[in-house]
Amino acid sequence: MSAREQKRADYRHFRVIPTRWMDNDIYGHVNNVNYYSYFDTAVNQYLIERGVLDIHQGGTVGFVVETSCSYFRPLAFPDAVAAGIRVARIGNSSIRYEVGLFRNDDEEIAAAGHFVHVYVDRASGKPVAVPEAMRAALAAIAV
Repeated sequence: MSAREQKRADYRHFRVIPTRWMDNDIYGHVNNVNYYSYFDTAVNQYLIERGVLDIHQGGTVGFVVETSCSYFRPLAFPDAVAAGIRVARIGNSSIRYEVGLFRNDDEEIAAAGHFVHVYVDRASGKPVAVPEAMRAALAAIAV
């Protein structure tokens, strides 16, 4: 199935993110750079809520090393963005997240993307194995 054909049911967890007035560009729709912010917000909020990411004190943090986005339908203020997430791959020190963005209650996808986190030791910046608690939280949304 192509990314354009994906539906809400293809994602395991959702975060609703309101658009803001400033998200719109001169063309009257959400500017492309904001989509990556929606990706980050949905994934990191999931990890924080599951208690596996401490953004202030945690010894392990995820660095984005790869990202992409395909755009199919516009989003615009005052839409709500339903960001669906799933995990496509759990490696030794990396995770591939896939994110689908849906406008309001639409079933048709507005944008689909992915990003890869490499987990590193906060102090040294060197890759480390994905912690077991995080693996368990991510297994719940793996496809």
